[in-house]
Amino acid sequence: QVQVVESGGGFVQTGGSLILSCSASGGTYAFYDMGWFRRPAGKERELLAAISWTGGTTYYANSVRGRFTISRDNAKKMVYLQMNSLKPEDSAVYYCAATPPRTEGSVWHPPSKDADFHYWGQGTQVTVSS
Repeated sequence: QVQVVESGGGFVQTGGSLILSCSASGGTYAFYDMGWFRRPAGKERELLAAISWTGGTTYYANSVRGRFTISRDNAKKMVYLQMNSLKPEDSAVYYCAATPPRTEGSVWHPPSKDADFHYWGQGTQVTVSS
């Protein structure tokens, strides 16, 4: 069973920055494709960013491209989400998720929705005050 654990949420003022961390361990694969989601209060969960198991390819939703950066350190088995220029509308529960590598040959098929991910963390709250 793969265990996914997020950390790093909290309170931040508008315009501030926050970095979320996530570890994924266990299961069949040494490394997984990873993603960050968020669910604002009363809204559906949305995919923000994803990264291939090698770290060589990333995907970003339009809503966060240019402000958020996903990265990973496979030596530490950690994935990060650097969030800059935060806005009140970024307030949400943030989730980390993992899925077995979606690479065929040299082509990565980025996960694009909830159903593409098999393992989920418990979520961490991010609140951006105005």
